[in-house]
Amino acid sequence: MGKKKENVEKLAVPHPRFMDCPSGAEKERNAEVADIIERVLAMIGGKWKVLIVFHLGTIGMLRFGELRKMIPGVTQKMLTAALREMERDGLVERKVYAEVPPRVEYRLTDEGGDLKDVYVAVAGWGMKHARLIETRHHHAGIAPEIPAEVV
Repeated sequence: MGKKKENVEKLAVPHPRFMDCPSGAEKERNAEVADIIERVLAMIGGKWKVLIVFHLGTIGMLRFGELRKMIPGVTQKMLTAALREMERDGLVERKVYAEVPPRVEYRLTDEGGDLKDVYVAVAGWGMKHARLIETRHHHAGIAPEIPAEVV
């Protein structure tokens, strides 16, 4: 078995608990997990990427303009940059049609689709802590977009 596959299997279970005081081996494992988290966040971090994953994951293939309309506040430049990075990282596929005007569609790759649990967890955390989010937005001067029935 290759070293890389062995490391992935070694990290599979059990998940680290935040309150534990890890021993030497556990500290090493926690460092490996932290490294993986850092690498994943480098791929999906930022303001727009999880929203891109969410919309492509729930709707499927979308044209650039459709995706941009679904993400209020994103500029053409920011969306283009995020999509290019995600395509480079293997999370998004881009299909260009030889038409005038050109038509470009985006969809998640299988690996990108595997991120569904991430946006479901983020949404669940947000619903659970809606008051915290509302307070943070209030102090930052940002109008909350949380439905009243959630709060």
